[in-house]
Amino acid sequence: MHKLRAKRLGNSDLHITRIGFGAWAIGGDWKFGWGAQDDTDSIGAIHRALELGINWIDTAAVYGLGHSEEVVARALATWPHERPYVFTKCGMIWNDQREIGYSLKAASIRREVENSLRRLRVEVIDLYQIHWPTDDLAETEEGWQTLAALKKEGKVRWIGASNFSVGELQAAQRIAPVTSLQPPYSLIRRGIEDDVLPFCQREDIGVIVYSPMASGLLTGAMTRERVRTLPKEDWRSQNPEFREPKLTRNLALVERLRAVGARHGRTAGEVAIAWTLHHPAVTAAIVGARNPDQLDGIVGAANLHLSDEEIVEIEGTVGAVG
Repeated sequence: MHKLRAKRLGNSDLHITRIGFGAWAIGGDWKFGWGAQDDTDSIGAIHRALELGINWIDTAAVYGLGHSEEVVARALATWPHERPYVFTKCGMIWNDQREIGYSLKAASIRREVENSLRRLRVEVIDLYQIHWPTDDLAETEEGWQTLAALKKEGKVRWIGASNFSVGELQAAQRIAPVTSLQPPYSLIRRGIEDDVLPFCQREDIGVIVYSPMASGLLTGAMTRERVRTLPKEDWRSQNPEFREPKLTRNLALVERLRAVGARHGRTAGEVAIAWTLHHPAVTAAIVGARNPDQLDGIVGAANLHLSDEEIVEIEGTVGAVG
């Protein structure tokens, strides 16, 4: 078992490693999935992440329409050591036709939490998060009130949000303390720097960033040929960042990350993750893997310290390529 640096998550008693295992891709083939996925590879990836010292897993009910949570449970059932923290999310729901909807109504969330507890095979969820706010602030507030009630009832230990704006965080804070926020953050998606990150830092809200490698684009393994051959059921095949004119800019950025990584014996992806962790408001980053081998080119980010000069160099590259 390896030792990774850990940091307290917001106002909680959870000390989480600087990177966590993201279970989006292991949900397999669904509307917002990454294509077909072998469950044996998924379980192997989770075990490898834990062997390397990662102490938390982030999933969501909707990933694979419940399948990701089930695979996480199967992996932990055969893990012989201390159980990691398990985080999941609510709000995105589906019907028998696999059509995805959204609800933060109290009754819906209460159904969801019971289903997640069953699929995960746990008695309490370590961190329960609202996946997305609704356009109706009153419904978002109803959802947050429900999470606060679930915490008091002991079904969840801590409560957090994902993809909330500062205004939505403020509304939630008036109801009950927000332990964490999960926003997207990477070198090519920096919109939270001006308002969200400073607010979270002031309010002692832990920040767990997702897609620090831009959904694989900044790993160093993504080439033009691989982009061209992404299956149509892989949502990335329709993402503008994987298409021209942005693709050329992003691949040029990867080369700079690769050069910085070479000085440390690290991959471009590890440098991309470490860049997000350099921000003082960021507690940790979620990294996904679909097989055990992918973890070996990721986990080094947790203990990689980039100098201020290297940060400037990397960010200067962003400006240089647009």
